[in-house]
Amino acid sequence: MFKAMQYTGNKDQDYQLVLKQLKALNEGETDHIAILANASALLNQCMDHINWVGFYLWKDDQLILGPFQGLPACIRIPSGRGVCGTAVQDRQTQRISDVNQFPGHIACDSASQSELVVPIIIDDNIYGVLDIDSPVTGRFDETDQRYIEAFVEELIQALK
Repeated sequence: MFKAMQYTGNKDQDYQLVLKQLKALNEGETDHIAILANASALLNQCMDHINWVGFYLWKDDQLILGPFQGLPACIRIPSGRGVCGTAVQDRQTQRISDVNQFPGHIACDSASQSELVVPIIIDDNIYGVLDIDSPVTGRFDETDQRYIEAFVEELIQALK
């Protein structure tokens, strides 16, 4: 599910291309904000049927809005609250097909219907989360989850 541009239409090959693009964008860069800003722009450019993609960073025992693409968003999210807070609390990816069925979902954008959130853990410490929202119910599948988790692993290498 990629936008037309230079992608092949083969989901695995397209995600592999995105991972290569992320690595190239981060080569030699050390500024975390620049790395995260480009990462959110890259995903926004290549993924279709999404309406928000970005990062929440763990500071002062809560998630605080970081670089993103999309409409204005919630600024602070406590651990355990909503999909992002649950990803932090449980330290595991949350792939939610229908956010309206998720207890305690935080509706920053009422158009969002499904969500994929991957925690970013560096040296066993929560750094933040990558959050991707879609206006389509059931937008994210196992392939999306696997490659977005690999995307986060590539980010972790750049952030270290």
